[in-house]
Amino acid sequence: MYLMQIIPVIDLMHGCVVHARKGQRDHYKPIQTPLCSGSSPHAVIDGLMALHGFKTLYVADLDALMGVGDHHELLGCLQHDYPGLQFWIDQGLPPSRLPASGLNCRPVIGSESLVGKSPLLLTSLGREFILSLDFIGEDLVGGTGLLEDSGLWPDTVIIMSLSLVGSGEGPDFLRLEQFRTQMPEKNFIAAGGVRDVDDLYRLEGLGVGGVLLASALHLGKMDTSVLRSFG
Repeated sequence: MYLMQIIPVIDLMHGCVVHARKGQRDHYKPIQTPLCSGSSPHAVIDGLMALHGFKTLYVADLDALMGVGDHHELLGCLQHDYPGLQFWIDQGLPPSRLPASGLNCRPVIGSESLVGKSPLLLTSLGREFILSLDFIGEDLVGGTGLLEDSGLWPDTVIIMSLSLVGSGEGPDFLRLEQFRTQMPEKNFIAAGGVRDVDDLYRLEGLGVGGVLLASALHLGKMDTSVLRSFG
């Protein structure tokens, strides 16, 4: 039976989990959440896992993405400490920044990491990576020509609406529906703007394979009974 997967997100900056909003990284602050005390990655993950037995966790290493360091060592510790979780880790390019490979880790490459680079770089990564198509408004960030060459895409593709992240304005249903209609063979993951369970059911109706969630979880919009009805 088809079950849309709910994938919580943590955004790492300077060793803390921060609250992401509309892609405005200069203004991100350490997260404040009723799920735990503090903003350490371990505390936040423990709080999320107490809410629901999630199978996958998406981690954005914002320091690496901004070119001001990375959380490589911390990410290795998290993979070790939570062996039952599969980690989707976005540290950007070049490939030397990719996290250590393992059964519980898949690299995410966002189109924003391809600014000024050829999308053909993706051909060197095999098929196990996850592609994130990063949109601000109607525009794809980076990856010039990537939308026209879906042969470079892996099986799993995130449709990331950066300007909707943390906004509570609702997902970009129209864009998601267009991608699902044009390429039904791909496993599309929705990201950005999810408000409540009604949004989840609507995304499930579109046949979306999964949803990245952060704000709605920390604001208490998704309780355990709701999360149990999804993957």
